[in-house]
Amino acid sequence: MTIGRRQLDSSPDRDDYGETLPPGARSMADYAASSVPSRAREHAEQECTTRSPFQRDRDRILHSTPFRRLTYKTQVFVFHEGDHYRTRLTHSLEVAQIARTVARQLRLDEDLAEALALAHDLGHSPFGHAGERALDHAMTDYGGFDHNAQSLRVVMRLERKYLGFDGLNLTWETLEGLAKHNGPVVHGPDHPVAKVLRVLERWRSLELDQYASAEAQVAALSDDIAYVNHDIDDALRAGLLSIADIAEAPLAGEVARNVQTTIREHDDPRVIYEITRRMITIMISDCVDHSRQCLRALAPRSPDDIRRATMSVVAFSPELEAQIKDLKRFMFDRVYRHPRVMRVMTRAETIVCDLFQRYLNEPEELPKAWRSAAQGLSDRRYARLVGDFVSGMTDRLAIAEHRRLFDATPELR
Repeated sequence: MTIGRRQLDSSPDRDDYGETLPPGARSMADYAASSVPSRAREHAEQECTTRSPFQRDRDRILHSTPFRRLTYKTQVFVFHEGDHYRTRLTHSLEVAQIARTVARQLRLDEDLAEALALAHDLGHSPFGHAGERALDHAMTDYGGFDHNAQSLRVVMRLERKYLGFDGLNLTWETLEGLAKHNGPVVHGPDHPVAKVLRVLERWRSLELDQYASAEAQVAALSDDIAYVNHDIDDALRAGLLSIADIAEAPLAGEVARNVQTTIREHDDPRVIYEITRRMITIMISDCVDHSRQCLRALAPRSPDDIRRATMSVVAFSPELEAQIKDLKRFMFDRVYRHPRVMRVMTRAETIVCDLFQRYLNEPEELPKAWRSAAQGLSDRRYARLVGDFVSGMTDRLAIAEHRRLFDATPELR
């Protein structure tokens, strides 16, 4: 089945990479993913009369149960620690907003970039990366656990609401973007993502040795922009960092010092927002400007030209990329490894490991539908099913289940 090409609003010069676009204007280029017909869906469906294929993907992701569960999945702080901290859901929404902005500026398909931003964390376990570490350790003998591979399992198999197929039946381009948004999958057939995608080979290869679309690259950088800045915001509000700490941090320091010279009350909550607002603007502007240089050097005439390139075309400048790496190291040392955060996350890992082992050894503790799905499975496949169940839990369900199954549950404070 061929999915038709989207109509473009207007076409500036083909060598214009967005520099002349007026504020708010749209004009997709020849190198945008939707400038050619989609490579379709695994299961043929009638085209929608009101939405493009990538709009349809976006809507399926948005309406999915795993997306709603992100409401109660940890970003840095567990949901009950405060109402104003980010969750995986609000993080994904912030990534999507940034991705749309960057995609429009680069004359790309905003809907595909948004769909990938909204879907990129669907496979995350409860308690963020701590839960992922715990599940990966618990499943060492069963293939391990990787949240990027799990996101693909979610959209390809685990969401079951449509009559004709399991999963969301997303377009080739959206699956490709989820698989390769961090770059080509070059570690062979045993890579977690490659293993999940073997089932697609009978339909169509995702060409894992190539780069993904520019839209997928936009989603990946938008993730970096969003999480670095909102984690600074949350850490300041939680008291893990002070404005004085930020003033000494890489990249953020200069911004913080400039803000302090213009605002009289340095403890004013507006200072926090002003710092992160300016940081996001700096990162987006640098990404857009440098990516235009990369596009001009490559001069792509089709989305496949971008896929066949030898490096990403959506990127920060080398100078800003180095500063962002330094800032991430600062955040790792001062926030992600802060004793308060580590205390909570260590206890959360215990909860995840306990649940996995209990369900593995006592299938009768699983919900009825999962017990039925487990019938006749080999030990390895059953362990994967348990991993699917545990990884799909929200933080609060994991805590509630642990309290149901164990005499004592760690206090996550």
